[in-house]
Amino acid sequence: MKQIYTESILLIERLHRRFLDVVKTELDRLKIDDINNVQTLILYNISSEQLTIGELTNRGYYLGSNVSYNVKKLVENAYLVQERAPHDKRSTRIRLSDKGLELCKKVDELYQRNVDLASKELNVTSLVELNKTLSTLERFWTDYINNIYKVK
Repeated sequence: MKQIYTESILLIERLHRRFLDVVKTELDRLKIDDINNVQTLILYNISSEQLTIGELTNRGYYLGSNVSYNVKKLVENAYLVQERAPHDKRSTRIRLSDKGLELCKKVDELYQRNVDLASKELNVTSLVELNKTLSTLERFWTDYINNIYKVK
């Protein structure tokens, strides 16, 4: 079990890096060089929402310092619009600019091409089962983190 568990963790890490390579390849194909693959996925995950940086961080996808840096770069390169919240001048909200929305459309087209190609090798049932297994693993790790301090 330990060997399979370890292999699964390494595979998850490799898959994430490989998908970042897929996004980078698409950016190269589109000749877009003012944004990187991680920033592109941040944009795609924001989508049509308007969020604070804290809300984006709390989703658990990104580390706080990386979010702040990447948001700064995305604002500088006009992919994001950052505005002060009307009710709290200390808080800023971010949303996609027209340029950011256009890139998200291109990423969505990439996802659809991937789905079309992957459907020849994968089926919905196997992906649903994979997602259930990965969700279970995520819950296990979350419970472990939340309970480890109670053990002491």
